[in-house]
Amino acid sequence: MTFPKPFYRWRPHPWHGLEAGPNPPQVVNAYIEITPFDTMKYELDKSTGYLKVDRPQRTSSQPPALYGFIPKTYCGPKVGAIMENAIRGDGDPLDICIISERPISKAEFIIDARVIGGLPMLDHDEADDKIIAVVANDNLWSNVNDIHELPDVLLERLRHYFLTYKMLPGEEPRVSIEETYGREHAMSVINAAMEDYTYEFG
Repeated sequence: MTFPKPFYRWRPHPWHGLEAGPNPPQVVNAYIEITPFDTMKYELDKSTGYLKVDRPQRTSSQPPALYGFIPKTYCGPKVGAIMENAIRGDGDPLDICIISERPISKAEFIIDARVIGGLPMLDHDEADDKIIAVVANDNLWSNVNDIHELPDVLLERLRHYFLTYKMLPGEEPRVSIEETYGREHAMSVINAAMEDYTYEFG
């Protein structure tokens, strides 16, 4: 019996076994961990490659877009050097939010995402960028090429979610987000994250 190529006899690890995308940094693969309908925070278990429950969301805030990461990326020194005031990257794969016209309620899938910009999030002095993209062949968002073409209210929701989703009563805010950046800078961050991955993992 013959199999099509590529064929995986076993499930590839979502971070290390999948490619960064069909045409990175313009169009990337995104592995989705959380959907806009989740009130639980899921995160990839780095050793097994399966999703695990990180924590229930403490606040009522829900992610306003699909949320996951770009495979074969790593936020290390090159990513940290790009962001002002960051001393390093956060040591995780590069996060990505994908805007879709049609609601998607299940997680743990791969989607082609066209990069349009990002949020420069600083978390405890570590660069924790959030790349913003649209579904590559989305009918509603297909003409959007840069983050500044999105409705202001959508950017406000993204910013509010990431500024509040780790908040705990009585604690000082641990994250800050400067002005959004456009497509060209986002692609530079992705390239840096792919270089950091190659340096870290070979």
